[in-house]
Amino acid sequence: MKKCFIALSLLFLFSCSSGTAIVSSWKDPEVTNANTEFKKIMVVALVKNEATRRIVENRIATIGPKFVSSYSIMNGANLGLTKDQKLKILKDENYDAVVTMRLVDTVKETNYVPGTNTSMYYGGYGGMYGGYGVYGGFGGWYGMYSPVYYDPGYYQDTTSYLVETNIFSLKSDKLVWTGTTKSTSGTDVGLLVDSIIETVMEEMKKDGFVPKK
Repeated sequence: MKKCFIALSLLFLFSCSSGTAIVSSWKDPEVTNANTEFKKIMVVALVKNEATRRIVENRIATIGPKFVSSYSIMNGANLGLTKDQKLKILKDENYDAVVTMRLVDTVKETNYVPGTNTSMYYGGYGGMYGGYGVYGGFGGWYGMYSPVYYDPGYYQDTTSYLVETNIFSLKSDKLVWTGTTKSTSGTDVGLLVDSIIETVMEEMKKDGFVPKK
């Protein structure tokens, strides 16, 4: 029987992307990868847009049979149920853990990208003048310096996304791990989720929440 955290390792090892950094994380000190096992995990994306919700949940849930998208159960048919009634549905369906992901904030930043010099000539003073002599004419001088270009600096606007990922144990009814990430690669929802998953996985290893191997 595989431990829950090995299953979570398979989830978070799914992707390989960049552009995301951990901001903060916390692990329940009473939880280790040896004293708890999750057999069935609900994946919940707390976003208003239904299409985005399904993309995020499906991106995670397709990792394996232990993970199930919440929209297949928590949908319009039961929006009027109380919190206790919804929890009862999960327990009746034998869910013992929930992974949630939600957008906390977006931050717009403006960064300056310095200009660059590009030249075809290298080798110092000797290399510069060896081709036509110190007293060469304009043609030689122009031929040497004309391939030198300058790309001016510019300002670049970027949008960063702060996303919170939580893992809840339904058996003990408490939060067992939480982490907040900051991502700049947000043009594609799927790639953004991949980037977050990879970063979260590495942080969970550092926290001792999942095995390093």
